[in-house]
Amino acid sequence: MADTKTLEAVQQALEASKSRNFKQSVDIAINLKNIDLNISKNRIDEEVILPHGKGSESKIAIFATGQLALNAKPHVDLLISTEDIEDFSDDKKAFKKVVEQHDFFVAEAPLMPTIGKTLGVVLGPRGKMPRPVPPQIDVSGIVENLRKTVRVRSKANMTFHVKVGMEDMDPQHLATNIDAVIKRVVSRLERGQMNIGSVYVNTTMGPSIRLM
Repeated sequence: MADTKTLEAVQQALEASKSRNFKQSVDIAINLKNIDLNISKNRIDEEVILPHGKGSESKIAIFATGQLALNAKPHVDLLISTEDIEDFSDDKKAFKKVVEQHDFFVAEAPLMPTIGKTLGVVLGPRGKMPRPVPPQIDVSGIVENLRKTVRVRSKANMTFHVKVGMEDMDPQHLATNIDAVIKRVVSRLERGQMNIGSVYVNTTMGPSIRLM
């Protein structure tokens, strides 16, 4: 069950949001305080599996060969072969488009050194370095979880935003998702909730409703 205060904030945000000709996302803005984000260890860089998903699935790409490639292909949005890696290493502009179009990357572990050397310059700064997996693994479970995962990154910014769902989702589910994100962020802060200045909930084009 979601926190009552969170649910009330979600309901207010949804009610205050005007109808649009597209489906709006629901986001939270987290404002930190009394913490130096110029010190890298203080920055938030987490992946949170939303209990009720995002209302729209993340797009997943995998670097794989052989049997892993065959097994993974039905589950992912894009399969990147060793030949593709070579092509993308010569055409970083094309690879940047691929990175922009996909939320998470998975890679067969033996390919990681090559990926790091050739494509890390594109993946790294965007926080999208692949998570390595053994060649013999069944990736269906990993992909299923990544479909519901959001990346929570503050970088050096005291204010950062996280998508927690879509406006047509059950408010209770949205509130539960928000609680999961806030709990993870608080657990990573040096002084916990004391480092949270405020949290706001809003739809894409709607007004912000203060939660904390």
